[in-house]
Amino acid sequence: MKKTLVLAALALCLALAATAGEKLRFAYSVMNFENPYFTLVIRGFEERCRELGVEYNTVDAKYDPAVQYNHIENFIAAKYDAILVSPIDVDGINDICQQAIDSGMIVCSEAQFFECSQAKFTLDEYTYGWAQGTEVAKWINEKLGGECEWALIAQDNVAPVVRRGDGVVEAVAKFAPKAKLVSRQTGDTPEGGMRIIEAVLQQQPNVRVIQGTNDSGALGGYRAAMNAGFAGDPTFYVGGADATDEAIAAMKEEGSIFRMSVDLAPYVTGRQCADKMYEYLKNGPPAEPEWFWFPMDPVWQDEVKAGKWPR
Repeated sequence: MKKTLVLAALALCLALAATAGEKLRFAYSVMNFENPYFTLVIRGFEERCRELGVEYNTVDAKYDPAVQYNHIENFIAAKYDAILVSPIDVDGINDICQQAIDSGMIVCSEAQFFECSQAKFTLDEYTYGWAQGTEVAKWINEKLGGECEWALIAQDNVAPVVRRGDGVVEAVAKFAPKAKLVSRQTGDTPEGGMRIIEAVLQQQPNVRVIQGTNDSGALGGYRAAMNAGFAGDPTFYVGGADATDEAIAAMKEEGSIFRMSVDLAPYVTGRQCADKMYEYLKNGPPAEPEWFWFPMDPVWQDEVKAGKWPR
């Protein structure tokens, strides 16, 4: 009997040792690799995974809900330890993510969130848009006497982000009521933003303010406006959101009219996501989901040029 117990204890110790020696595996389904915001989230996530000794697999859903759904199915089949998702369709993805949780996996969300995610790294979309619109109105009032025609490059292809665009529009209407919105179109990639603003400037030549609900689309609008001859115009405004490396670089260019972005600290968020996934695997997930809200910090071209960014 004693020999049997000793052998059983030895087998358990060997099993635990083997488990301890196995690397944890994290997977991340990203909304779109081409979005500069997610480039920074990915960088932070992957760097932190390497520091923690975690294997990782980061995949691009290309703004396709069906592709992202397949990602989650594949992660479950491959028995990853934890999944991070920046969801495209928050309702359509919830059931498959619940299956992952039921199988013993940790599931967290980043940017937008879905109901079952155990940690939600997110923002209030309308508040984020309002923060952008407040800065747009400030420019209109200070540089354009409170009156202008303006255009919005939106992300209305992602259902939760529609409210971000609404926040921009309603903040401008409140704080610069004489400004006229002449275009709201979806184009949250540089190519899409450029295509939209090229057409807008032909059809609405009096536009002097362009705001993108992210930097990606805004950068395309910026290139279109620069190509149209507005480089160096002290009153022309292009603004974005996310304070990506590409947007900060654009602010520094000769004759730049890229004036403002809003920092959400995406690199830091990526690191925090990896930390929280690791913590939940070591200590168990919380009884109720945890919420982590992004900061919203306006970054103006003047402080970038003065070397005051990053702070």
